[in-house]
Amino acid sequence: MIAARQFDDAAQQRRASDLGMWVFLATEILFFGALFMAYTATRIHHPQAFAIASRLTDVTLGSINTGVLLTSSLMMALAVRATKLGARRAALAFLFATMALGAVFLAIKGTEYYLDYTRHLVPVLDFSHPGPHAGGVEAFFYLYFFMTGVHALHMLAGIGVVSVLATMTWRRRFTPEYFTPVELGGLYWHLVDVVWIFLYPLLYLVARA
Repeated sequence: MIAARQFDDAAQQRRASDLGMWVFLATEILFFGALFMAYTATRIHHPQAFAIASRLTDVTLGSINTGVLLTSSLMMALAVRATKLGARRAALAFLFATMALGAVFLAIKGTEYYLDYTRHLVPVLDFSHPGPHAGGVEAFFYLYFFMTGVHALHMLAGIGVVSVLATMTWRRRFTPEYFTPVELGGLYWHLVDVVWIFLYPLLYLVARA
């Protein structure tokens, strides 16, 4: 690999790329951390409403999507490993599997949104809930749609990143000596999956025991 002009060598370029990605991931963590803080504060004020609202979510679809994302992370990790080993065809297969699973996640999430709409659980558009905790239930679904919606946008961006990596892999841009973009793309994908691992229990498993 030939380093870009602004770097002394390939090793320095790799270190700079790694640092840049970790700084970017840190900003993403801060962003989602603020959302989690908002969720926590609202849940403290409406504990009963959040328990009621959580039972209205589709835990089956949420659980399936959790399995889909965990599998996609495995595929991404295998793609990185295959790239490091110079196994181009295997890397391509794993990258396409990662994208496919990401698309499945979004399709399931879209189906879930539609079901929520038919059940009158979408704030602003069509929300209706009987009982004394309607305000707290609506607050839950404001957070639910915003947090899962932002996560879905990150997933969509991740699919775009992986598609670029797949194209570069097909064009033989990566070697066992140069695989940094695939590795960094994998870090982003794993971050998106980790965020969902936090969202899943916070939104779907409140008081379901």
